[in-house]
Amino acid sequence: MEPGYLALVLNAHLPFVRQPEYPHFLEEKWLFEALSETYLPLLRLFRRLEAEEIPFRLTINLSPTLCSMLGDAVLGERYLGYLDGQLALARREVERVGSDPAFGPLARLYGELYLSDRDDFAVLYERDILAAFDYFYKKGKLELITSAATHSFLPIYRDSREAVSAQIETALVAHRRAFGKHPSGFWLPHLGWYPGIEEVLHAYNIQYSIVATRGGLLGDPIPKAGSFAPVQCPNGLTIFIRDAAATEAVWSEDSGYPGDPLYRDFYRDIGFDLPLDYVGPYMDAGSTRIFSGFKYWAVTGKTADKKPYDRKAALARADEHAASFLADRLAMAKDAALCMDRPPLMVAPYDAELFGHWWFEGPAWIEALFRRAAREPGLKLITLGEYCRAYPENQVSVPEFSSWGDGGYAEVWIDGANDWIYRHAFKSVDRMIELSERFPDESGLRERILNQAAREVLLAMGSDWALLLRAGKSASFARRQVEDAVTNFNKIYEMLSSNTVGTEWITKLEKRNNLFPEINYRMFRKKR
Repeated sequence: MEPGYLALVLNAHLPFVRQPEYPHFLEEKWLFEALSETYLPLLRLFRRLEAEEIPFRLTINLSPTLCSMLGDAVLGERYLGYLDGQLALARREVERVGSDPAFGPLARLYGELYLSDRDDFAVLYERDILAAFDYFYKKGKLELITSAATHSFLPIYRDSREAVSAQIETALVAHRRAFGKHPSGFWLPHLGWYPGIEEVLHAYNIQYSIVATRGGLLGDPIPKAGSFAPVQCPNGLTIFIRDAAATEAVWSEDSGYPGDPLYRDFYRDIGFDLPLDYVGPYMDAGSTRIFSGFKYWAVTGKTADKKPYDRKAALARADEHAASFLADRLAMAKDAALCMDRPPLMVAPYDAELFGHWWFEGPAWIEALFRRAAREPGLKLITLGEYCRAYPENQVSVPEFSSWGDGGYAEVWIDGANDWIYRHAFKSVDRMIELSERFPDESGLRERILNQAAREVLLAMGSDWALLLRAGKSASFARRQVEDAVTNFNKIYEMLSSNTVGTEWITKLEKRNNLFPEINYRMFRKKR
């Protein structure tokens, strides 16, 4: 019998930031940076492991909005333009610091990184990143799952089953369109769980989901195995519980691995260090200073006097941290096994963008983890779907209302900075339900209009806008996204109520907010 199982789970998600009416749009860089620093590096390490026949298992949520943007031709073309700008800056940086023994190799490293990204994206994958992930999905190396359509924090909408169902149904349709099959698992945005959502998930043939540690451990009844085994709701939905220790090791701002002094400092960037007339032309930000992606300093410590980044030393430390992580998990598994009738399971879910974007050495840490797990006796890496098939029977328990946000409940998404969103979102949901009841079987132009109305409601429900407003980061952008979605919906509602149609305006809106091409407005009909 295995000493224990380890399930790594990555949540790959970005909000819908496509803005085709502008030649350059700052928030689109979120996608470009995630592609360059997280998604493409992850795919490279998967290829290396496969070529060397090193086994690996990983569960990844590719959110519907992210999938929509990864498959978008306009954003694909803009991404190539972004990479060309980064390569031009890399050449300029090699001219500036190429002879410096500390900074010259780093400037060349960034040039090699962006060149690899361009070759992979344009040549190897022919701009089809979803197909690249699907390859490893079909090979059984990855298990791809989905999340709510616009990453809505679902507990807020618990009193509207129609709204929750619309988020789930739209996501499942989008996943099947991208990958050709129904997902086994569903990532609850921000691990936002409420008692009752299991009925909605089960109705859509979802087999499992994940909850925060506190929500799982305070379930009814309390899980006998703690977080070392999943529980099952009375209807059969399997619920995995986040492992607190594994989370703390990677995620903690104070004691987590990314804060190690040898690792690259994310916040020290030439976009803020060098003259604006030097870096500005490469960043399309006008007079605004933003991150360039070129960072030459190590974390060092809580000091402004940073040491130059040593890539070789950082990679060695990533390997040490992978060894430490596995050893700690194995020790916990051995202790837990004394009280269990099966090998303990540790579920370690993280945001994917932590690896590579925020924590530059993150992909190297994951690769070292897989390599060590393959050659050292101990924990077996497993996907959540594999575990469900191996252990289909689990203790019956229903988790408590919870999230992985600060405080463990919903305060992050409902406070003085963002609570104004919900009176508009709830009203839009109610009116969308009304429209779907009034027009139950439309076709042609009216069906297009109703489908676009549904898209706008889903966009208004996105949880990212509330997070950005609370954090004060890109707050004006977030406010405009909510206001635009609500305004667009209200205009459609008034058009339908007065039996007038602005065909040209609808067509422009469809081209701008073009996600979920197979959306069906009827999903908002009352659940009887």
